[in-house]
Amino acid sequence: MKKSRLGNSDLLISAMGLGCMNMSEYYGPTDDAESVATIHRALELGINFLDSSDLYGNGHNERLLSLVLAERRQQVVLATKFGFVRMTDGTVTGVSGKREYVFHACEASLRRLGVDWIDLYYQHRVDPSTPIEETVGAMADLVSQGKVRFLGLSEAGAATIRRAHAVHPISAVQTEYSLWERGIEREILPVCRELGITLVAYSPLGRAFLTGAIRDVAVLSADDFRRTIPRFEPENLANNLRIIHALESCARRHGATPSQIALAWLLSRGDDVVPIPGTRRRAHLVENFKALGITLPAEEYSQLEEAAASVAGERYSLSGLKRVNI
Repeated sequence: MKKSRLGNSDLLISAMGLGCMNMSEYYGPTDDAESVATIHRALELGINFLDSSDLYGNGHNERLLSLVLAERRQQVVLATKFGFVRMTDGTVTGVSGKREYVFHACEASLRRLGVDWIDLYYQHRVDPSTPIEETVGAMADLVSQGKVRFLGLSEAGAATIRRAHAVHPISAVQTEYSLWERGIEREILPVCRELGITLVAYSPLGRAFLTGAIRDVAVLSADDFRRTIPRFEPENLANNLRIIHALESCARRHGATPSQIALAWLLSRGDDVVPIPGTRRRAHLVENFKALGITLPAEEYSQLEEAAASVAGERYSLSGLKRVNI
């Protein structure tokens, strides 16, 4: 497995990570036994970068990871996040980056994970009511205490990244990045590269749209989070199928799957861009892993980009977009 150095750190992370969110909620029914088996299989393949959050399943995801970490902690570069304030019934009531909340959230994550330290600790969403300097200052104190090794931000704007990095080195910025979501290329990716920050790409398969498996929202369960996303509304989804057609055409030429081609495109962006495709099934994990062996001619990457140049629909609902820092 090819590895690269996590930005501003001494950690070596696999060229592709594993997003663990859908092992706990959002994308339909879950299966803990298969999820744990998938994590173990990822480690066997050399994928050492695991991504979680206290939000996912309201703590369930971190407890699930603890089942693997109890046996294989030294093999894992462990990333988790804090920031969303959630009630016991699952209702999200807001975002907090206040100093006291940062400490409280970290202690709770450490307990659920069953570990003494977190390798990469992210602020999941920027709190607009708390200066980023206060939040990152508290996160830096966690580093001093040995509870966290390195710091990250998720869905942070370019100016916020600069301000945060001035308080304490930021190692990673996590944001949505894929063939059908390239907005970060204007400001965020250049700032990350200037400051030596790794870009961690979540939803690198467009929430499974780029796999070609979702051509109609009817295939999604009634409680599936994607039903709230404008890009999955019927008219937008139909317009966006041209991206799938381009991926399928390219995949046929290379004996690959659309998802492998979509990941190969993202992997071509540079060693400082690390995708974390999420899956809870071993078969999908292995399929994604094989993308690491695919390199396309430059003209084929350009053809894919042309097909995805105009995407119909926003990537989040209005309420979701309000929580994205710009």
